[in-house]
Amino acid sequence: MISIRLTVNGVTREARCEPRKLLVDVLREDFGLTGTHVGCEHGICGACTVLVNGEAARSCLMLAVQADGGELQTVEGLAEDGKLHPLQEAFREHHGLQCGFCTPGMLMTALDLLRTNPEPSDAEIREGISAVLCRCTGYQGIVNAVRAAAKTLRGGANA
Repeated sequence: MISIRLTVNGVTREARCEPRKLLVDVLREDFGLTGTHVGCEHGICGACTVLVNGEAARSCLMLAVQADGGELQTVEGLAEDGKLHPLQEAFREHHGLQCGFCTPGMLMTALDLLRTNPEPSDAEIREGISAVLCRCTGYQGIVNAVRAAAKTLRGGANA
């Protein structure tokens, strides 16, 4: 067993785990953060996407020991003081989800996109979120939501 220390959503957490334990399993099993979903377990679907040191990463492909000492943000860390993050609000307003299984990964992927490109075109949004598979929405509501959130985050009026 190896001890690891992570800062998750601003809180320092420690766990003891086998070196082969995946980050997604530590988040869900050891820390109780079940918002990060386990989908394909091969890094294809993107449902397990979290931010590791500010960048989107598939937690089903990363060993927990690889994240040791790092800062993580999960979907649980988006809302602050009971107020939804602009991305969450936009997904709700623009019908960016149906079953919700991909939503945590989609939100974290979109957050990473908007960090690097605060004013993306629709084509850039589609490219940016293409790393997460959604079987329900047809993606248009998601694109609309990301566009609206981008505007809000830039300080514009709600889209």
